[in-house]
Amino acid sequence: MTNKAPTTPRPSSEPIDIDNDGAEDASPACVLIFNASDPSGAGGLTADITTVASVGGHPLAIVTGAYARDTAEIFDHFCLDDEAVAEQARAVLEDLPVQAIKIGFVGSPETISTIAEITTDYDEVPVIAYMPNLSWWREELIDEYLDAFRELLLPQTSVLVGNHSTLWRWLLPDWTGDRSPTARDIARAASEVGVPYTLVTGIPLPEQFVENVLASPQTILGSGKFELFDATFSGAGDTLSAALTALVASGNDLGEATSEALGYLDRCLDAGFRPGMGHIVPDRMFWAQPDDDEDADGADDESPIDEAQALEGFVMPPHDTKH
Repeated sequence: MTNKAPTTPRPSSEPIDIDNDGAEDASPACVLIFNASDPSGAGGLTADITTVASVGGHPLAIVTGAYARDTAEIFDHFCLDDEAVAEQARAVLEDLPVQAIKIGFVGSPETISTIAEITTDYDEVPVIAYMPNLSWWREELIDEYLDAFRELLLPQTSVLVGNHSTLWRWLLPDWTGDRSPTARDIARAASEVGVPYTLVTGIPLPEQFVENVLASPQTILGSGKFELFDATFSGAGDTLSAALTALVASGNDLGEATSEALGYLDRCLDAGFRPGMGHIVPDRMFWAQPDDDEDADGADDESPIDEAQALEGFVMPPHDTKH
């Protein structure tokens, strides 16, 4: 993936004819994002906006609520009224062409219902849904939120993204056996409510490695093996899912978009920094920083998805509306 720093446009006294200069065709893909504001900059809308812009998209950020948090932990969340969420989204959707939708943490079953109504009206647009770890929240609120998400939004989700343990406990709560569920087991559970593809991250492997697997109920579409960083990060999941959404919006097939998104996340984590006293934050603009590593130019040649397992030419379908 090649990233280019923005250039400064030349001043001109003549009006620009957009219809004739080809500028419209060169416009970044528009990505509609539903997520909560994170004042620490670790995750939430801050992560989404920075990530989408970094990989070449144009973020349309819909505020669904706000966290009270720092870089170490989430203390509380304040939900925005669902009508306010709808007004934000409808306004931009009536003005701008949206190529993909990312759904993060949106705070309440009411907001989930509102977003489901919106995505129903735009069912030709692919939806990437990220489910974060909600263990910081009250148990009764978690259950209500997950039930609503499963019933209303998963049937419209094109790709579900989440950590192995989070998705396992949500989608396979009654799992028994000596082994942990595989990515295909989780993808099968997601497919029962209409999700065609699932990106399962953080699957434990021996010797301090983890695997990230893109799966359907029928097969493994791609997988990437990564060495664990000796650090705790905040915002990695939002970063990955936002990058994937922007790359899909830009016209990449799902296999290529997943490979690029995982590679981007790996570089963000490698360049991560600690802005406060808590966890490390991914540097989503790593490419804009001075590069002191002589070998860095060759880093983009590494593909995080095993090329033997990657699915080439795989086209992201629009989501199906099933409720």
